[in-house]
Amino acid sequence: MAPLVVDIPTPQKVNDVANRKGTCLKKAPRFTPGYTVVEGETTDYKYEHLKPCFPDVSWPPLEQVPYSDKGLLGDPGYKDLLAEAADVFDYTPKIGTEIHGVNLKTLTNAQKNDLARLVAYRGVVFFRDQKEFEVEDQLELGRYWGPLHKHATTSVPQREGLDEVHVIYYDGNSLDQRALFTPAHLWHSDVTYEIQPPSYTLLKILHGPPRGGGGDTLWSSQYAAYDVLSAPMQKYLEGLTALHSAEEQAIGSRAAGRPVRREPVITEHPLVRTHPVTGWKSLFVNPGFVKQIVGVPKMESDAILKYLNDVVVATQELHVRFRWEEHTVVIWDNRICNHTATYGFSPHMRHAIRVTPHGERPVLDPNSRSQEEVLDAKAGRVPVNKNGARQSNYND
Repeated sequence: MAPLVVDIPTPQKVNDVANRKGTCLKKAPRFTPGYTVVEGETTDYKYEHLKPCFPDVSWPPLEQVPYSDKGLLGDPGYKDLLAEAADVFDYTPKIGTEIHGVNLKTLTNAQKNDLARLVAYRGVVFFRDQKEFEVEDQLELGRYWGPLHKHATTSVPQREGLDEVHVIYYDGNSLDQRALFTPAHLWHSDVTYEIQPPSYTLLKILHGPPRGGGGDTLWSSQYAAYDVLSAPMQKYLEGLTALHSAEEQAIGSRAAGRPVRREPVITEHPLVRTHPVTGWKSLFVNPGFVKQIVGVPKMESDAILKYLNDVVVATQELHVRFRWEEHTVVIWDNRICNHTATYGFSPHMRHAIRVTPHGERPVLDPNSRSQEEVLDAKAGRVPVNKNGARQSNYND
């Protein structure tokens, strides 16, 4: 167990207590605030074959491939996907939806199209109780949406033939790296340095901390991040591109003695992009991989990126936070979401597998509109007044 700031007593087994009739009453389990029982790993761990390894192989550079978004085929009312749903609800107005009663293993193509469309609009969709949804099903669904990405530096499962599966694995023996990064730096959209960054990502938790043990994930909407900006800032950013770099990951892997299976790249993408399904503009920036704005002085680039990263990280209305349970599957759109894990769950094990297809090469349609612009018009709402020089009345 990792060292703790204070000693926490281990919960003790409580004996039964006899009542007046001579029968025994069970006392409630002891509760120790801030402490959750750590499950020891068994010798017959059922996901042993999906534990991480780092094969020393070499892959060629990625080339641009055709991509057509299946979300364009989805029904605007999601009638096939939701036909058997027992419950559907949003987490916030801007991002996040949970669906109950839908079995991801048995989706028809029409349901897969609806699901892609829903993820494109809502950013991230949560499914619990997906016990039947195996790694092969995860790969099949990912391939339906597009050609699968193979990560150049992260771990893959020990079982051969699963190079397109990315393994997330931490246990009590893992290195605690929280002090090595600022919390903002850990916010990212996956591998945005690729020519065609991922579209829909599927992540299944295999084993995680118990309730109260930590390990939640947060997502931040890039649709909503764009809408937070003033009109002059939106127009300024729409004319700019930025450099997304894989070099930090490659350098770190080599320093740890691990292979880099494909040479790192630096790719130029627009700072604002248009989603092919919704037609909405979104910010396309993340603290993890975006290093420089092209065509402006470094001091200006640094100041603008710091501001945009602050918007992504610190604007609460952009965020949704999710607590994982065993057999949970989450699907999100990397094109319009940033995300971050939360740490501090050691010594609990956290084991998950991720599959993600490539999307289109990012482009901006100057005639596209924003999420807030479209939804405000449909609802008849007055646009938000973004004049920060007005008189305020802060009384919290």
